[in-house]
Amino acid sequence: MSKISIIIPTYNEANNLPLLLSDLSIIKREVEILIVDCGSQDKTIDIANIYGAKIHQSKEKNRGLQLNIGAKNALGEWFIFLHADSRLNRDWLQKIKSVLQDDESYIYSFIFQINSKKIIYRFLEILVNFRSFLLKTPYGDQGLIIHRTTYFKNNGYSEIPLMEDLDFIKRLKNKENLRVLNFPIYTSSRKWEKSNIFQQTFNNWKFRRRWLNGESIESIYIDYYKK
Repeated sequence: MSKISIIIPTYNEANNLPLLLSDLSIIKREVEILIVDCGSQDKTIDIANIYGAKIHQSKEKNRGLQLNIGAKNALGEWFIFLHADSRLNRDWLQKIKSVLQDDESYIYSFIFQINSKKIIYRFLEILVNFRSFLLKTPYGDQGLIIHRTTYFKNNGYSEIPLMEDLDFIKRLKNKENLRVLNFPIYTSSRKWEKSNIFQQTFNNWKFRRRWLNGESIESIYIDYYKK
């Protein structure tokens, strides 16, 4: 059994995926990489094949479903869920090896950093990391590291097209087992570059509040991709 399975959901990620897979190629003999695609029309699948990733298909554009497909097909004892626009330092695997010897009930995330030198993003990083440390609510773009037993014991990700990370964390019975690692994952600034960073952050907060208040994920999904 492979020790670690890295699961990456994709949809038209040809511009970002090569960077992440290049980061991971250094350690590909020690992990398995699963790409779960939902009908990309660009070169995403070709790129995944070039880097030797295992490819699975989802019939729906549904990130929760994609992540579940990856987990059900993974061979590793530990799952690492990453977004396709993430980047990792070269020594990240060496740093987490000792961590993965700990209690399998722990769920880990990385320190959140944005892959841009703009000063404005440093404020967003502070807010996100404050939330993760104190409120125990890491999101998917921080990378989640979960033992397979813990993942399936908590029924995995719900098959919903967004908020799947928040939903999973919300359902955990013991949030004290959430730990933030002391090294970063780098997230693309692309979703904040499209609009004012404060407006984008406020919009994301509103979508989360609507979901937490019981509004259907279908209506939120329509508004989310309308913006």
